[in-house]
Amino acid sequence: MKKFAGFLTLVLFLPTLLIGAETLKSTLNDQKTVAITIYNSNLALVKDIREILLPAGISELRFMDVAQNINPATVYIKSLNQPEKLGILEQNYEYDLLNPQKLMEKYIDKNVKVVDKNYYTGEETIYDAKVLSTNGGPIFEVEGRIMVGLPHRIIYPTIPENLIAKPTLVWLLDNRYNKKHTVEASYLTGGINWKADYVAVLDKDDKKVDLNGWVTINNNSGAEYRDALIKLVAGDINRVYDEGGFKRMDKLMLAEARSVSDFTEEALFEYHLYTLQRPATIKQNQTKQISLLQSTDIPVKKELIYWGSEYYYRGQYGQPISNQKVGAYINIENKKENHLGVPLPKGTVRVYKADREGSLQFIGEDSIDHTPKDEKIKIKLGDSFDVIGERKQLDWKSYGVLRNIYESEWEISLRNHKDEYAEVRVIEPVPGDWEVLNATHKWEKTEAHTLEFNVKVPKNEEVKIKYRIKTHY
Repeated sequence: MKKFAGFLTLVLFLPTLLIGAETLKSTLNDQKTVAITIYNSNLALVKDIREILLPAGISELRFMDVAQNINPATVYIKSLNQPEKLGILEQNYEYDLLNPQKLMEKYIDKNVKVVDKNYYTGEETIYDAKVLSTNGGPIFEVEGRIMVGLPHRIIYPTIPENLIAKPTLVWLLDNRYNKKHTVEASYLTGGINWKADYVAVLDKDDKKVDLNGWVTINNNSGAEYRDALIKLVAGDINRVYDEGGFKRMDKLMLAEARSVSDFTEEALFEYHLYTLQRPATIKQNQTKQISLLQSTDIPVKKELIYWGSEYYYRGQYGQPISNQKVGAYINIENKKENHLGVPLPKGTVRVYKADREGSLQFIGEDSIDHTPKDEKIKIKLGDSFDVIGERKQLDWKSYGVLRNIYESEWEISLRNHKDEYAEVRVIEPVPGDWEVLNATHKWEKTEAHTLEFNVKVPKNEEVKIKYRIKTHY
């Protein structure tokens, strides 16, 4: 209770303390180190460490050169070398930034100078003017007359104290130490994001790939991080978003592959943390790429898949769309024996393959989610040009609407125009309870509502799959 009473007394007398408080400024020139932990959700934790000499007693510290997208509610400051001798009485975040409109608004009912130019003679005349309004454009009073609008040049006597050139953290401090404090200011900021980008090169037989992984950092936070200690968190953290959200910049730089990863990896709670083993500078409005991994001769399995749709089975007149597209995929098992076996952050995989002349050609891309070791990755590259699928409904029978039992018969044509055989995986999502009454090819119930056929189609030939199925909803 006594502590609360003392705090209440301090708050009541705070305006009196501010009258004699000395104002100091701290810029990047005071910075000793900066550490930044970047999350792949457009968020970063910044720890800015500076050495600052503060006067004894009450003083105001203007901590400048912070991120423009800072979240003020997350700001925290402390002295690392003398924490018990530095008290924080008040903290503020000032973001009333200097611009022509704000500057003119601050000079309403005040005097400025207006420069008028004669465009015929080039002669300039300077008038003393009073700013009357800025609504819809500036309005001045000049020698008893009203002047509206620009393009006149305006000369201001000074910049108002309550306008700043860049966002600034302001603390009211109580210092009881006569040497430099090592001060750490930490905060969360938006506008900075990272993702993984992977480049995979498929071999001529479509059986192995070489994989290079890159970390792509996009900085639009409104600050530069010089020689920063960089950590990256991969995982889906829970967050509460403001209505405005954050603006994301998404731009990719191409870079030459490196043979060694610059990061070490460790588990952190239910996420993974990647630490860069050297300082690096992240400039404002910059896209930076850093090597994450490199692996060669990773086994892959190529797969052609022809998908169906469950609504085909729901009625006599629900005729299927004759889907001509057979998807082309490659599958990778993230295992150590496959020259991988490491946590892979989510990102985009771009796949290339050499043509007959040995020149790499882009053959498709897909996004992958966070993938732990020993899990599988499926990458869709596109749709097959030479393997065609077509589905027909041959028959439909109802056992009565009230019973919700139906029979339907289907024909799936697979036509292979390649000069080699093609193996196609046909996936039919089937709703409700179902039973295959007869089929021309071997089938498998892979899940409760999934019927699959694996069919080899000879070169330049057509294979027709027919099956009859009973469904109950």
